[in-house]
Amino acid sequence: MSEMHDNPIKAEKRKKLHALKEKGINPFPYSFDKTVHIEQLIRDFSNLVAGEKKPETTFRIAGRLMTLRAMGKASFFNVQDQTGTLQCYIKVEEQSEAGRTSFDLIDLGDIVGLEGYMFKSQKGELSLYVKNFQVLTKTLEPLPEKFHGIQDVEIKYRHRHLDLISDPDSRKVFVTRSKIIKAIKKFLDDRGFMEVETPTLQPLYGGAAATPFTTHHKALDMKLFMKISPELYLKRLIVGGFEKVYEVGKNFRNEGIDRTHNPEFTMLEFYEAYTDYNYQMKQFEELVSTVCKEVTGSMKVMYQDKEIDFTPPWNKITVLDGVKIHAKVDPQDRAALVDYLQKNEEPAKLKKMQMDKLSLGELQMKVFEVAAEPHLWQPTFVMDHPVEISPLTKIHRDNNKLVERFEPFAACMEIGNSYSELNDPEEQRARLKQQEANRGHDEEAHPMDEDFLHAIETGMPPTGGVGIGIERVVMIMTNCPSIRDILFFPTMKIVK
Repeated sequence: MSEMHDNPIKAEKRKKLHALKEKGINPFPYSFDKTVHIEQLIRDFSNLVAGEKKPETTFRIAGRLMTLRAMGKASFFNVQDQTGTLQCYIKVEEQSEAGRTSFDLIDLGDIVGLEGYMFKSQKGELSLYVKNFQVLTKTLEPLPEKFHGIQDVEIKYRHRHLDLISDPDSRKVFVTRSKIIKAIKKFLDDRGFMEVETPTLQPLYGGAAATPFTTHHKALDMKLFMKISPELYLKRLIVGGFEKVYEVGKNFRNEGIDRTHNPEFTMLEFYEAYTDYNYQMKQFEELVSTVCKEVTGSMKVMYQDKEIDFTPPWNKITVLDGVKIHAKVDPQDRAALVDYLQKNEEPAKLKKMQMDKLSLGELQMKVFEVAAEPHLWQPTFVMDHPVEISPLTKIHRDNNKLVERFEPFAACMEIGNSYSELNDPEEQRARLKQQEANRGHDEEAHPMDEDFLHAIETGMPPTGGVGIGIERVVMIMTNCPSIRDILFFPTMKIVK
């Protein structure tokens, strides 16, 4: 924004910026030799008594000026860095000429560097006695008026930097997210898994039922798809001889945006040779419960005022039993399934369905989603899905109309997916052919992938595969009701 369009506050801040430059003070120095974070000072000196000083040791801190209370020749102000907020005390006459000038021209939101010693005020507040003051970044944009968090969610999500500056709870959420991902990786690393990367731009998408984003590569003059899942590439690595592999990476699905969906999201997928879905069911609950205990201190968390207990073992329910129990219809009765959906599915979703073209298995799954999923608050494994909706999964060893698959749920949200992976090349080809035939009425049906089939024909050992939606796990463990609360930069419509 040009100077002529500045509002009065911004115009005043710009005036101070120019005044600093005119007095030979660089308001944007190249570096600052910070020696400690605020969190450490609070931890090391919190036991001081009121009035006690520690002038023998000085520290250098840096952060953003959040409050300022002038008291004649002395002032109190609060500085915030990544780890916390600390009260500071300054006597202007004790500063150098540059320090006095810089302090006189300071504004809320400016980033400052301070050197001083720790003491506790007579009122008992831990403080830094500032001996040297320096401006490190002179700001032009005023901070939000309230420092207890931005209330307008549009501003909160679109200008995340303002949210992070003004709301310590929001910063804590993202710190926790980072800890969750680190804990997940450590769990897998400790069990001998190797972290790998797969292509984001793919000549053919696959590994999930989803609509992809497309782009065009100029040099190769070819259409490419953004990854909807790393599954088909990770399986190639299992074929190649790596027995335990995982990837934590971005997936992109061209779908709607709501409380639990964002077009760009983070997924963990791992594959382990010589295991099946029974083994992975146990490993899944161990992973999530271990991470929850490490990050939150307990296997129990409160989410939206209701407790969720991740302590193993988790509940289990089959898709067909879920239809029987919660829809109270015979899962083999096609007419009853259709009737249930017509009476209970949302009108907008019902309108898009071509129920005459849906297989029995697809109808069973849709009824389960409507009738049973709202009851799955505590961690629950939904098991043994219809074969028609699982083209990459082994046939159930006890029922050839089902597959060996589970989806873990918590807080009525699907938080993952797992298979006994299909490694029979002839059956895999037949399943993908059927998916190809379905593409006329199902845009999310899996495309044929000859390169992937070549890998399976080369020979993939018995394998258990697992996917975990990182965002939904983070939502639950941080008590955030929307996926936008745990994405730094959620997808937003451009405002013209």
